[in-house]
Amino acid sequence: MNVVENLQQETADVLGRLIAFNTVNPPGNERPAAEFLRDYLADAGLKTELVGEHEERPNLVATLGDPDDGGPVLGYLGHTDTVLADPGAWTGDPWSGELRDGHVWGRGAIDMKSQVAAEAVAAAHLARSGWRPARGALRVFAVVDEETGGRLGAQWLTEQRPDLARCDYLLNEGAGTVMPYAGRRLYGVCCAEKGTFRFKLVARGRAGHASVPALADNALLKLVPALERLAAADLPFDLTDETRGLIRGLGEDPAEPEAALRSIEATEPRIAALVKAGMQVTVAPTMIAASEKINVIPGQAVLHVDGRAPAGLEPDAVKVRLEALVDGVEMEWMETVVGNRSPVESPLMDAIGAWVAEQDPGAEAVPTVLPAFTDSRWWRHAFPDCVAYGFFPQRHQSLYDTWPLIHGADERIDVRDLGFAAEFFTHLPKVLLR
Repeated sequence: MNVVENLQQETADVLGRLIAFNTVNPPGNERPAAEFLRDYLADAGLKTELVGEHEERPNLVATLGDPDDGGPVLGYLGHTDTVLADPGAWTGDPWSGELRDGHVWGRGAIDMKSQVAAEAVAAAHLARSGWRPARGALRVFAVVDEETGGRLGAQWLTEQRPDLARCDYLLNEGAGTVMPYAGRRLYGVCCAEKGTFRFKLVARGRAGHASVPALADNALLKLVPALERLAAADLPFDLTDETRGLIRGLGEDPAEPEAALRSIEATEPRIAALVKAGMQVTVAPTMIAASEKINVIPGQAVLHVDGRAPAGLEPDAVKVRLEALVDGVEMEWMETVVGNRSPVESPLMDAIGAWVAEQDPGAEAVPTVLPAFTDSRWWRHAFPDCVAYGFFPQRHQSLYDTWPLIHGADERIDVRDLGFAAEFFTHLPKVLLR
């Protein structure tokens, strides 16, 4: 086998081993997976450390080179925990990690043990081959607890051990799967993540027996006008460097966002939905609670709403817009997390774009915005000069194939994409750390 085939096979093997560790969070129980990765990378020649707040949930930091010699530090980030899997909904064992029909199957095959495996295999391959950074270091971070917010993982590591976490460039999840669009092949590079603005609406009335509605004051009905306003909300566009870059990458003019969005929607509605979500504040009513018995009219009703806002918008400005939508209903803020971002232009972006063009002739790298958030936010907060992108290249399994499998049944990844990604992660340090 050639080098690429070797990388593909080794990454598939490592991924299969990682999937076999049931790391559903909660409770996580990531230690066995972390110890496996520690031993694998230490055997290859990397310096490894397991650190964390809880003994059974350590974070792995593996280092190749000298992070203190004044050279740049390139970080490869991934999380080892996963969401729940219902075995009854799968066609096989969610924790088998089996290679079947040209894919590795199991919970975490996409989110995101595949990237952890590809990053680890690339680092091990470089170390075993005798390569070392001319200056600086390559670091592999395999953290815990991402699926429930990252408090024990990325947050703990960046806040409690900045000496181990510091890096100048960071690659994480969030983009990289090819997006076929109008005959073109686009690879997204996630440069920003939207902020989270969650709140609840409370309506109060007077409880009563459901058989005589007129003698009560139904609190649930008082939420209906607010619910309708939220459903109809279409807030103004707030374009950022990242969304402008994506619109330009799609061949449209960001100076005319409404016309651009119509054109994108006519070409590919799925891409348009992602573009629009990145361009504006969004609100999504997700939970409602009222009476606990069908024959009792509720005296109180509560609606939970998930709001997201583009990076760069000030929290007060976001709150003013959202409060205007629900005027007249009691409102309580539950969570406020400002969006985070990294510069669109950087040596890391240049390196990604050049590699994409070389490996997939005619393809292009374009900036994207993630409507949700990842562990990148902790690095951007702790190290403001760190350029952190989401990028895990997949060439054979497109975004349209991959997105429905994330957190879903029969999660799987094309084994060819494992080799494709591992090749990229092997190549990049030779460009940035020379």
